[in-house]
Amino acid sequence: MPSVVGLLEQHEVAARRRVDELREEADRVQAELATAEQEWQEWVIARRRVDTVLAPDGGNTAEAAADPQSADTPPTARDAAKPKTQVPVWRQGLAWSVLSVDYQRVLKALADRERLGQGPLNCQEMAAAFGMDVVPARVEALRSKAKRLVARGWLAEPAAGRFMLAGGVAGPGGGS
Repeated sequence: MPSVVGLLEQHEVAARRRVDELREEADRVQAELATAEQEWQEWVIARRRVDTVLAPDGGNTAEAAADPQSADTPPTARDAAKPKTQVPVWRQGLAWSVLSVDYQRVLKALADRERLGQGPLNCQEMAAAFGMDVVPARVEALRSKAKRLVARGWLAEPAAGRFMLAGGVAGPGGGS
């Protein structure tokens, strides 16, 4: 007759194998997601370039840059991101309001740190600063958001896992 400890060990080993399998699957899915997001962004950029070329003014950006009034006009509704679905590539003059509230919160925390002369934050520190439970699920959700903001030019990652505002990105309301 097997011992209770032996039976517990068998169940522990089986559970550990399942966790390892799920982690491998999650890593594979994350890699596929990153590739798909990159491809999607390339298509978004391509469409924007075509829109620029086919614009009524012929895509003449030099003329728009010379007109100071056009530089002060706020982004149109078309420039706004859909909540929790898109993070546009940062460009001069793009307001934080195009981002969902969650992304704006990350930017605000890092802007506050920069304003106070403090260094970059890691995702565990961000979770604590937001009053979240510092558990892997929350930390990984923040890491995913921060990495997406890095990929789109809103944040910089000066050291692995540490995030700060990218050069040129300023306080809320202004994109520069």
